[in-house]
Amino acid sequence: MAGDEHAGAELTRTTQHAITYASRVASAAKERNARHRADNAELIKQFEQRRLAGSGAPSTVRDAAKRFRSAGGLGNSRLPVRAESVAPSRPKAAEPPRSGDDDEDFSQERIMLRWD
Repeated sequence: MAGDEHAGAELTRTTQHAITYASRVASAAKERNARHRADNAELIKQFEQRRLAGSGAPSTVRDAAKRFRSAGGLGNSRLPVRAESVAPSRPKAAEPPRSGDDDEDFSQERIMLRWD
């Protein structure tokens, strides 16, 4: 009987610790999300006012990127400058299907051919 009471008390204590830990993690996540939302709202305001397109834009965006990387424990402290950026490539045109390959002829007639 004493072992059951001890196990019950241990279970209660462990449950309380788990609940406390979960509430701390949830609180920290809510605070972090609120900061991100505030940062994003400020960037949206600047974008709407066309301030991000001007000369101050790169430093604002770069500062936000640095904060994001450092908050996430990510490396790469140096961002490439515009001259180092690679222009996006255009997708290549799809090749037309090959015709005349007897090895790859999977027409219904050849598949359904029955050998009795």
